[in-house]
Amino acid sequence: MQQSQSTHTAPIQSASYTVTLLKKQLKQLEESKTIEGVSVGLDGNSLYSWNISFAGPSDTLYEGGYFQALMKFPDDYPNSPPTFKFLTEMWHPNIYTDGRVCISILHAQDEFNDQEPPETRWRPILTPEDVLISIVSMLSEPNINSPANVDAGIQFRDRPDEYKKKVRKLIDKALENL
Repeated sequence: MQQSQSTHTAPIQSASYTVTLLKKQLKQLEESKTIEGVSVGLDGNSLYSWNISFAGPSDTLYEGGYFQALMKFPDDYPNSPPTFKFLTEMWHPNIYTDGRVCISILHAQDEFNDQEPPETRWRPILTPEDVLISIVSMLSEPNINSPANVDAGIQFRDRPDEYKKKVRKLIDKALENL
């Protein structure tokens, strides 16, 4: 009995599609004017791991900052979302203390969270640029109802002056380390 060839070619086609898509989306992001001061490049030689740098959004606490991050893509991208982790030390309700970002767009459809409607979670039609736009928006408007960093969320809500001071201190520290 002959074995079907299709079971062996599907992963290759999928990997090929992912590589082609990532190359296209990397180029689009490099040429994008949507996000102020964005710079993107490969982390090493891996198309599945991108170094991203961008300026803090205007009219926010993060204005004047310059942030470095790593966006990693799973093998089954775009069916599953990328991950996004700040390499710059951050203080924000929606950023874990290790730099990982927790926002709806980075959550897979099968992750249950009754606070997130399915249309706000990852869908294969979304792009790395969409993720960055969401992250810039998150910096402008934290979601304190579902914080990844509970301490930052409480401080943002209850002691906003202390929160602002801590964010500013971290931005100044990051700029010194450039």
